[in-house]
Amino acid sequence: MLTINPKEVKVSEFHSYLLGAVAPRPIAFASTVDKDGNPNLAPFSFFNVFSANPPIAIFAPNRSGRTGHNKHTYENIKEVPEVVINVVNYDMVQQTSLASTEYAKGVNEFEKAGFTAIPSEMVKPFRVKESPAQLECKVKQVIELGEEGGAGNLIICDIVLLHISESVLNSNNHIDPHKIDLVARMGGSWYSRASGDSLFELAKPNHLIGIGIDKIPSYIRNSKVLTGNNLGQLGNIEKLPDNAEIMAYKNSGAINEAFEMYGTNLVKLEEHLQHIAKGLLVNNKVEEAWKVLLSMHN
Repeated sequence: MLTINPKEVKVSEFHSYLLGAVAPRPIAFASTVDKDGNPNLAPFSFFNVFSANPPIAIFAPNRSGRTGHNKHTYENIKEVPEVVINVVNYDMVQQTSLASTEYAKGVNEFEKAGFTAIPSEMVKPFRVKESPAQLECKVKQVIELGEEGGAGNLIICDIVLLHISESVLNSNNHIDPHKIDLVARMGGSWYSRASGDSLFELAKPNHLIGIGIDKIPSYIRNSKVLTGNNLGQLGNIEKLPDNAEIMAYKNSGAINEAFEMYGTNLVKLEEHLQHIAKGLLVNNKVEEAWKVLLSMHN
């Protein structure tokens, strides 16, 4: 394993490793204005939301690693402590990248990148019309983490208004991840697109107490077929099916072929049943997978 001490390498080198390791990162496309009302627009991937009550978002326009100078976004916020954080989807990612160019102070990135500036309702900076979700924010606090190149400036924001395009909502008025088609930053020049086959769902453990992997029988836990993810699914069940349920499933004929094929070879039978269970877990049929796994021991 490669081990890196940040005190023993160049800041740029460590920065590159951090961006590659801590990813994907959502993008805050931050719109600000200076004291004279001149707009600025720039993307930052050191960003997330951190609270819903109160609603708080934090992003960090770092000092330039080359010059040590602060970003225009930071300078504007010190003058006018307001910002609109526009989220970035795939349809606008190339324009967003263009807006990251280090244009001279006073240059309007809305115009340079071809975005439409629309008025906000509660803050001075403009919103990006093309963005599917826009967070109007009042800056609560600025925390300066250092004075050297690469040092971050945490911009802690109160979200005072949220705008969401109806085009990305489902029938329940919730955001559809396939429709919003968000992008995120990786390391180097790489991005990630959060849509299509890259999206998947997991059953949340919040509302039930899973038995845990430690309670899975050792012959299953030590399987060479099932992965750590599979064991995580199996451990996230509140209780195991009882003997009657297992026998009813076994007698239903669903796995007759396995027992007929490998009935006298218990090692092969167990392996085959684990492959069947693995296929069920791919389709999130956790309880059925458990019945398969426990069937040869009932």
